[in-house]
Amino acid sequence: MTKKTIYIAGLGLIGGSLALGIKRDHPHYKIMGYNRSDQSRAIALERQIVDEATADFREFAPLADVIILAVPIKKTIEFIKILAELELKENVIITDAGSTKYEIVRAAEHYLKDKAVQFVGSHPMAGSHKSGAIAADVNLFENAYYIFSPSCLTKANTISELQDLLSGLHARYVEIDAAEHDCVTSQISHFPHIMASSLMEQAGDFSESHEMIKHFAAGGFRDMTRIAESEPGMWTSILLTNQEAILDRIENFKQRLDDISDWIKAKDEKTIWEFFNRGRQIRKNMEIHKRAGVDSFYDIYVDVPDEEDVILEILELLRGTSLVNVHINEENREDIHGILQISFKTAKDLAHAKQMIESYTDYQVFIN
Repeated sequence: MTKKTIYIAGLGLIGGSLALGIKRDHPHYKIMGYNRSDQSRAIALERQIVDEATADFREFAPLADVIILAVPIKKTIEFIKILAELELKENVIITDAGSTKYEIVRAAEHYLKDKAVQFVGSHPMAGSHKSGAIAADVNLFENAYYIFSPSCLTKANTISELQDLLSGLHARYVEIDAAEHDCVTSQISHFPHIMASSLMEQAGDFSESHEMIKHFAAGGFRDMTRIAESEPGMWTSILLTNQEAILDRIENFKQRLDDISDWIKAKDEKTIWEFFNRGRQIRKNMEIHKRAGVDSFYDIYVDVPDEEDVILEILELLRGTSLVNVHINEENREDIHGILQISFKTAKDLAHAKQMIESYTDYQVFIN
């Protein structure tokens, strides 16, 4: 049995979860980890996420058959430069976990071009509101897209070898050009984060003279702005490493807002109706409700009475089921289905929850 050494730089949510997934299908592989934080290294060792850990990135790199850079984008490029200076194993596979791909792939092709290594860009499209090694979850990537962006250093078997290494993640693998990846994610990930933070800033300013906004901001507004709570440093790096595509989306959206403004001024009822109808139809045709990306979960809504122990009763029914989040919609419920919102990682868990709640209670259950 071949025993490989895997080196994961960055033992946070993503790096730690990758390590657990690798261990699930390849328990005989040796997993070594880097993290600057003493606490993260201690947690990773205590939870047996890694077999050994270091605070010196250079230490374990020459020992590795596969190196995974699960650190912020700028740090990823910095580590690629360091790897170019080290004596690495011949044909070592190097990959990353960054949210943008073009600049990382370009850096690898430039700095590693004279080394006998393989490089492919990667983007595991999954996440959580939790962070750090303590939040590492072997099921984090289940059914999520795991994107590979080849480089000129990618060989015929590089991606298939990585797929075998990562088989325990139970992810869905997709291969896409780095530039196209950044173009697509600028629309469905990067620009929405800009919109969410912009809406929060606008609402914050508006609430200074309209205090009730703080009480009525629920339902659709809550769902649209949830991602505004994301980590600022990560999103600053994403915007600055995907400038052209993101600026294009911003300019495009400005024009769309101008068009809508003109229709409202003209009281063009027909065009406004068609605008909302197109949006509805496009959303219905997209794979929005499938598990396919960052924070894409399965939600169930339960109409429950305002009585003591009701929430505990439902949670007891779901004992042993993997929950992502539980949210109580207490105030404005105009555009949501139920007061109790429970999120699951898989459709199987959602179906089980629906069956249990409907079988043992008389509460109404809705799936959105």
